[in-house]
Amino acid sequence: MTATTPGLVCAHHHLYSSLARGMPAPPETATTFQGILDQVWWRLDAALDLDMIEWSAKLAALEALECGTTAIIDHHESPNAIEGSLSVIARACAEVGVRVITAYGVTDRHGDDGARRGIEENRRFLSEGGRGMVGIHAAFTCSQSLIEQAAALAEEFGVGVHIHVCEGPEDTDAPQALDGLTRDDWLLAHCVHLPTEHSLAGTILHNPRSNLNNAVGYADPARFSNPVALGTDGIGAHMLESFRLAYVMQRSVDVTAVPDTAWSWLETGWDLVPEARNDVVTWSYDPMDPWHIAFTPGIMPVEIEIDGERVLADGAPTRVDANEIRAKAREQAIRLHARL
Repeated sequence: MTATTPGLVCAHHHLYSSLARGMPAPPETATTFQGILDQVWWRLDAALDLDMIEWSAKLAALEALECGTTAIIDHHESPNAIEGSLSVIARACAEVGVRVITAYGVTDRHGDDGARRGIEENRRFLSEGGRGMVGIHAAFTCSQSLIEQAAALAEEFGVGVHIHVCEGPEDTDAPQALDGLTRDDWLLAHCVHLPTEHSLAGTILHNPRSNLNNAVGYADPARFSNPVALGTDGIGAHMLESFRLAYVMQRSVDVTAVPDTAWSWLETGWDLVPEARNDVVTWSYDPMDPWHIAFTPGIMPVEIEIDGERVLADGAPTRVDANEIRAKAREQAIRLHARL
């Protein structure tokens, strides 16, 4: 038996992280969230080049498609390969057939020149017609001036800002830094330490697996009045898994919680990428309703149509060679890991 749904949306991804698997252990064991950033992710993103970015995006897009995810909202950073990086990501995902909205996360971590180049990459991509947003890494890694520049650039192009907010205790001052700047089209990733009563507009992006992995706490997104959407923060794009985890995490603090709430967060992705509503994913299971999916592992897509084109048939992509992508991505991962 099979059933269909629209294409699923991963509302917060870091496509470059698909090459992180099996990376060497960091120089020191991180015991805090700041330590994880310093020892793992900020070393990794600084080692990226355009070839690595291309094949990491292709691998991540392929794996998204294989899980029924047809649209990805990406947040990118590669401080030593900024120029052209967003176009590389867009082309890679288009080759696989997956929709992507991407942005470069500007930051002051690499000085005034790094901040300027990040702003200019967002501007270049948007001015050339790329489907994107303006990215900000997080308020605690940016001057107030840079945050305001990014917000103004987003206003200029009529797009939102994609930013990490209160993911860890280091960023608890974010509401003050962002006060008066946020709009309904902003995407606020994580919000674990964001007060329930706050002044920020935008959609909150809940990433339960990443939050557990980084030991930053549980966001409990049901407490917010903002819309909530589900993401992965770079740990794949299997949105049915994210939904299941979001449900049981909510259940862990509220025994009255039901799967419908977490499913509604998944559905918010269709508000962020409306075209995905028209994609058709045929699943290996019937019925595809929240109460069944929450307790049924192993549900996978067997066929996917995007814009009327069949991009997955019998569980395999039609546009690309999956084995080739995995082999090339492995080559790039070896190069990346050697730099760490």
